[in-house]
Amino acid sequence: MPNYHQKKIAMINDLSGYGRCSLTVALPILSAMGIQCCPVPTSILSNHTGFPVYYFDDYTDHMEPYIEKWKELGLTFDGIATGFLGSERQIEIVKDMIAAFRTPGTKVLVDPIMGDHGIAYATYTPSMCSRMRELAAMADILTPNLTEACILADVPYESGEMSYEALAGLVRRLQKLGPSAVVITGIRKGSDLVNAMAEGEGEVSFLSREAAGEERPGTGDVFSSIIAGGCIRGWSLKRSVNLAADFVRDCIVRSGELQIPVKNGVCFELLLGSLCQMTDK
Repeated sequence: MPNYHQKKIAMINDLSGYGRCSLTVALPILSAMGIQCCPVPTSILSNHTGFPVYYFDDYTDHMEPYIEKWKELGLTFDGIATGFLGSERQIEIVKDMIAAFRTPGTKVLVDPIMGDHGIAYATYTPSMCSRMRELAAMADILTPNLTEACILADVPYESGEMSYEALAGLVRRLQKLGPSAVVITGIRKGSDLVNAMAEGEGEVSFLSREAAGEERPGTGDVFSSIIAGGCIRGWSLKRSVNLAADFVRDCIVRSGELQIPVKNGVCFELLLGSLCQMTDK
C-alpha cells in the first residue's frame, strides 16, 4: 500500500470556547478540506470578547515549551498559519517557530489581526505594529483587512471608498514587505464586498460579491482558514479566494435565515458538507 501523506498545518491562534471564531473555526474548516489542523493556542477564552463578560487565560508562557516538544518529536508541517497575537513576545515566539519549522515546501499564511473600521486594537502600539511587519515579511500569503493593510503599509486609512487604482497600489506595497501573495479582504464598495489580491508578479485582481446580511464575528477566520487550506492543497490564490468568498456568504445567509444571534458568529457547521464537495471539485 502506498504511503499516503495527509497535509498538515500548524494553526497559531486563540481558543474561544463559545462564539465560533479562531481555533474553533479553523479546526473544522481545515478538517473538511482534508487537512490535519494542529493547533498552537495563544490564549484560552470562555467566549470571544464581543460578549459583555469573558474568562481569559494568557498562554504565552506555555507556547515555547509546547513548541519545543514538537521540535523534539521532529514534526514537520506543510503549512503554518497565524491569527491574533496579543503581544510582542508572542510575535517573536511565532517568528522563531516559523524559522525552526519552515522547509522549502512549507507555506506560511499570516492573518495580521490588528484592527478594523480604521481603528487599531488597543494592544497595537507602534512597536507592536513594527513587530507585525517583521512577521508579515515571513509570509507566503498575507490576508489583512483594509485597516490592517493600511497599518502594515504605513499609509493613512481613508474613511471613504478607495479607488481600485489605490487598492492595487496598496497590494503591491504589501508585497514589497515580503509576501508573494496578498489578499486584502472585505473591502466595502457600495453594496458589494471586494477582495483585492495578487500572486507573485501577476496582475492585481478584484473579486466582488454582493454583501449579505449583518457583519458577524469569525467570518474572517473562516475566510483565512479556507485560504490556508487552498494554499496547502496547491490551489491558485484566485481559486482559494473564490471558494472562501462563496462559502462565507452562504454561511452568513444561512445564519440570517435561522436567526442565529450575530454574536454567535455563523453556523458554518451546517454547510461543511458543501465545503467538502466544493473542495473535491
